[in-house]
Amino acid sequence: MSVLLDEDKKNIEQIQKKIETLRQQINEHNYLYHVLDAPVISDAEYDQLMQALKNLEKQYPKLITPDSPTQRVGAKPLKEFDQVTHEIPMGSLDNAFSEEEMAAFNKRVQNLLETTEDIRYVCEPKMDGVAVSIRYEEGLLVRAATRGDGETGEDVTQNIRTIKMVPLRLRGKHSPKILEVRGEVYMSKKGFAELNKRASERGEKIFINPRNAAAGSLRQLDPNITKHRPLSIYFYGIGTKPNAEIPDTQTELLNALKNWGLPVCPYVKAVKGLVACFDYYQSMAEKRKQLPYEIDGVVFKVDSQKYQTQLGAVSKRPRWAIAYKFPAEEVETIIESVEFQVGRTGALTPVARLQPVFVHGVTISNATLHNMDEIHRKKVHIGDRVIVRRAGDVIPEVVRVIEHHGSKDIKEIHLPTHCPICHSKVEQIEGEAVARCSGGLFCPAQRKEAMKHFASRRAMDVEGLGDKIIDQLVDTELVHSVADLYSLTLTQLANLDRMADKSAQNILDALQKSKKTTLARFLFSLGIREVGEATAKQLANHFCELPSLFSATEESLRTVPDVGPVVAGHIIAFFAEKHNHKIIEQLIAAGIHWPKIEKKSHDLPLIGKTFVLTGTLQKMSREEAKEKLENLGAKVAGSVSAKTSYVVVGEDAGSKLLKAKELGVEILDEEQFLELVKLLCIKNKKTLV
Repeated sequence: MSVLLDEDKKNIEQIQKKIETLRQQINEHNYLYHVLDAPVISDAEYDQLMQALKNLEKQYPKLITPDSPTQRVGAKPLKEFDQVTHEIPMGSLDNAFSEEEMAAFNKRVQNLLETTEDIRYVCEPKMDGVAVSIRYEEGLLVRAATRGDGETGEDVTQNIRTIKMVPLRLRGKHSPKILEVRGEVYMSKKGFAELNKRASERGEKIFINPRNAAAGSLRQLDPNITKHRPLSIYFYGIGTKPNAEIPDTQTELLNALKNWGLPVCPYVKAVKGLVACFDYYQSMAEKRKQLPYEIDGVVFKVDSQKYQTQLGAVSKRPRWAIAYKFPAEEVETIIESVEFQVGRTGALTPVARLQPVFVHGVTISNATLHNMDEIHRKKVHIGDRVIVRRAGDVIPEVVRVIEHHGSKDIKEIHLPTHCPICHSKVEQIEGEAVARCSGGLFCPAQRKEAMKHFASRRAMDVEGLGDKIIDQLVDTELVHSVADLYSLTLTQLANLDRMADKSAQNILDALQKSKKTTLARFLFSLGIREVGEATAKQLANHFCELPSLFSATEESLRTVPDVGPVVAGHIIAFFAEKHNHKIIEQLIAAGIHWPKIEKKSHDLPLIGKTFVLTGTLQKMSREEAKEKLENLGAKVAGSVSAKTSYVVVGEDAGSKLLKAKELGVEILDEEQFLELVKLLCIKNKKTLV
């Protein structure tokens, strides 16, 4: 017995050593990637290391530690943020807006230090983000807080942990026992654009600028939401003095932060004298457009820590630092008219046509108004004199109306009732900011997206008809709607770029094969707003044939599971368009067909039951499991709630399993699930395939 215990102990020690090695490797690669910007392995190799660590920690959960790279998210959503009092207040900087003001700052520094020699400054871009303070104890991240009012901020520890650039444990054996670092959380231009793109496609409110996006993301009560926001951070200083020797200069301090694994802006530079400061400012102004993030100026700090202490602060503003701001990229002009552009998903965006105005090398004649909610909030009219802001390469926006503009010749801006491109009806669901064209199958602005969705694997599954081919077909005007796909010839396809006869014939064969489908797939392929695969199946099983669905009322639609007033409104609006009816008729005339659906009995055994699938099933795919459940009358949901009847758990189950346990929802493993389905199928004379 003693020998067995010794062997178990030895085995655990070996596993623990392997886990620690993996953590060290991952942390080192994080440092190389995020701090030094010098990765030595591919993303795929990094993912393999992380997966190996996850697998071991899953087998040995007692060996998981808070600083493990796998533990960035795991907290429950908060009801509200706790308050944190900063031991050293997070002050703000004085601003300079001209060379004269910058020179006056430099002169004050010299006078206070009683010297006429050139001062050595550390220069760094002024990030347009959110200031935070992060505390490490014994090398471990223990708390993070926003600046707040400078004295008191909000505890955002769990959200900060989701940012991959923030180390959960400081690097090296000689980091201070206690270290409070200050940094700026920001969102890159690319990340901001992608975040707004996704929000716009979902009909959600979009952010005005990257700073607002970063602030909003950092203040999410659910860290799982923050996790999916593209946040980054650079560190620039310390708060509470560490119980260790402080480097003599700001330059050395930043190098120490880098050595401890904390990312520092790569454009930081030490210079000597006022002229060198002006040179740096000018160089950053020229680089500004090319930077991957927004900056609004340059911060200059006296390099010597001794001098910083000697200079001190006034009203919580340090005398040893200043922010030299770039000129505001805002100008005045007049809105001459407003047009509505239609995006690829049918979203209508109001665009102001402006009296042309020149700003920083560019003539601006258009500016976005975002949506009707923004127009009403800002009280914008045609004829108004307005402030327009230009930020980087983003389309300019109307910031605000200038009060007392004195113009009497103004007109209200109205949302069009019909699409300016295809004249289909415009619909706007109450509570949604985005209005959309309902002519999804017909509207030229939506043509490419409609075809890509129609041909996708889970819709009509036209193998080989990829995005680039569809782009060519539309751009060369070979197709004008999804129905035209079935009229394509071998010659037309073979003449496309990078297309040979064999590839062209494969697409024709795939189109022919796709004609045999199901009503549910066909309904899903039409791209009706918020009609996903599950809802399409429910509609198909309920109405059984297209004519019944064409004439369905809101009342009859709302008897279908998953269909509420909003979805019912989208369905009715879609089928109310004659254009959409015509294209559906053309598709059926082209040969698209499906098996007849027998009206299903409403006494199916799982009617009224809601299932959630999580993890990886071994004996079938999640799609197959979902289909079996829906055939038995169940609803398959994507998230766990108090209304969930069962959660089916496969391998590597995550937060859904934890949520089910928390709510007391019944949990089935794969074997229990298969046994249940088999029993119900036999009872209801269904085939278990």
